[in-house]
Amino acid sequence: MERPAWAPPDVDIDQPSISRIWDWFLDGSHNFAVDREVAKQMLKLMPEGPRMAQASRAFLRRAVRMCADAGVTQFLDIGSGIPTVGNVHEIARAADPQSRVVYVDTDPVAVSHTRQMLGGDPTTTVLRGDLRDPQAILDSPEVRGTLDLDSPVAVMLIMILHFIHDEDDPAAVLARFREALPSGSMLVVAHGSQNTENMPDEHLHGARKMYEKSVAQVRLRTRTEVQALFGGWKLVPPGVVWIPDWRPDPADAVPAFDIPNAGYAGVAVKL
Repeated sequence: MERPAWAPPDVDIDQPSISRIWDWFLDGSHNFAVDREVAKQMLKLMPEGPRMAQASRAFLRRAVRMCADAGVTQFLDIGSGIPTVGNVHEIARAADPQSRVVYVDTDPVAVSHTRQMLGGDPTTTVLRGDLRDPQAILDSPEVRGTLDLDSPVAVMLIMILHFIHDEDDPAAVLARFREALPSGSMLVVAHGSQNTENMPDEHLHGARKMYEKSVAQVRLRTRTEVQALFGGWKLVPPGVVWIPDWRPDPADAVPAFDIPNAGYAGVAVKL
């Protein structure tokens, strides 16, 4: 296909990207034909996919506003993908114009797109980093130059932890952020789940197989397993719950009953 004018020159437009598939689910404009084709195949097995994406995005907005209300104006969004409509820096700045944001993603596609979208914004930046190496993220020039790590930071992990397998010890990864950040810092998590009660097994396994073949391996977790990841952090009410049930806002307009496998979410604070 012909390369769109907005596409960064270092991005392979013939290789599907989870960031751009997610962007398409959210009615974004930063996706290519190859991404849309994979997404449409997934929808045949999991038609609620876009509503799942919308539910997690709505949760992100609610969580950012909650953090801002608690006085946290610095955000470290890891696994950020492409910051589509309703992204962290837009929501945070609506609450406090002085908010600062660092986006982190291991996918060069997402990083290139984000860098182009942000331009020369002095209070928001992006870096290519891997959640499995939290110290490298914390020590990066982008983080050190944008955030004050002596003041509270909200670590946003929206639909990224299910890419971290058990052998990579996700609980230890989260503990490292807790150790490095001051009291009052927040941890925001949305996680893909194994709640298959309302979804036929063959549909879930089929969608998962297609997803893993096209994008990446995943480790879906139960509510109990997601809750265990918050060890050492203090969960705020309502704790770890189904994503649409975390402090729902009628303005979100996401029909909860229509999302049978939305995943789990929670927000916690470092005391």
